Amino acid sequence: MPYRVTFVCTGNICRSPMAEAVFRHHAGEEGLDVEVDSSGTDGWHAGDRADSRTVAALRRSGYPSAHVARRFEPHWFGRYDLIIALDGGHLADLRGMAPDAASAAKIRLLREFDPSTGADPSTGADVPDPYYGGRADFDHVLGLVEAAMPGLLDEVRAALKDR
Repeated sequence: MPYRVTFVCTGNICRSPMAEAVFRHHAGEEGLDVEVDSSGTDGWHAGDRADSRTVAALRRSGYPSAHVARRFEPHWFGRYDLIIALDGGHLADLRGMAPDAASAAKIRLLREFDPSTGADPSTGADVPDPYYGGRADFDHVLGLVEAAMPGLLDEVRAALKDR
C-alpha cells in the first residue's frame, strides 16, 4: 500500500500545488511508493487550475504541473499518512478539523523538514502566500518548498521502511 501525502494551503492554487508537484517529482525519481496530492482549507478556488504564476515557476525549474483545486474535507484524515500544512494558520485549521489525536498527529508544517527553520513557527517556518506578489515571490516560495524536500523525503523513506 502506498504512503499517502497531501499538502494543504488556503485556496490550493499557489503553495500546496507547488509543494505537491515538487514532492511528486522527487519521490518519483527515487521510485518511492507514494501517492501525492493537495487541497485548500477554503473552497474559493475549487475546480480552478493552479495559478498561472505557480505553473510558470514550476516549469522554469523543470517540474510538470497538472492541477485542479479542491477543498480539504475532514473525513479525509483516514485517507492520509501525512498531512503537510504550508503555514501556521493552515496547521491550526487542520488541527481544528481533526476528529481525534491520531489524526492531529498526522499534521506537520512543511518547513519543519527544512533544517534552516525546524518545527518552531516563530523561527519563520511559514511558507508565505505569494498570491498578491509577482514572479520573485513565486520563485521564493518554490525555493522554500525545495529546501524542505530532502527532510520530507527522509521522513517518508523512514516511514516506508517501518511498514
